[in-house]
Amino acid sequence: MIPSALRLRARAVAIAVVLLTVTACTDDPPAATPSSTSSPSSPAAGARQTPTAQAPAAPSDRNTAMTIRLTVDGDAVDATLNDSAAARDFAALLPLTLDLSDFHGTERVADLPRRLDTSGAPDAAEGKAGDLAYYAPWGNLAVYYRDGGSRDPGLVVLGHLADGVAERFPTADHVTIEAVS
Repeated sequence: MIPSALRLRARAVAIAVVLLTVTACTDDPPAATPSSTSSPSSPAAGARQTPTAQAPAAPSDRNTAMTIRLTVDGDAVDATLNDSAAARDFAALLPLTLDLSDFHGTERVADLPRRLDTSGAPDAAEGKAGDLAYYAPWGNLAVYYRDGGSRDPGLVVLGHLADGVAERFPTADHVTIEAVS
């Protein structure tokens, strides 16, 4: 027969194991105020941590701009897309070959194969020389070679051409656009 002290110790160990198991497996979230006695390096503390949703970073805090290449009349020029929903949706369409036509002596425009997602876009933007933009009411791409002059409702800037290359667009008839990075 096992002495009563050993039996008592065995029961205490069994109860401790059950309590630790139940405590470690609970789905309760951690307390709102952290305990000053918890150690971040202890295995139990690591097992109880749950992922928390973090607020998305502002687009300016992200380094997710995408470089694209536009080939116009045999010359390749680079552009950078911003990190907007519309720019990401446009990038999903690449590669594209588009026929360009002039619009108001400021931009070359082309029809896209489908409309882009403009969620989160401002109501209006002003096209500047070198801007790649999407005009939501018509569903087309615009490449500005001169400043547009005023804010335009439905205009969403997708990105910008490399400096000094906008002057290649006033007479361009076709453009091929592909992702670089």
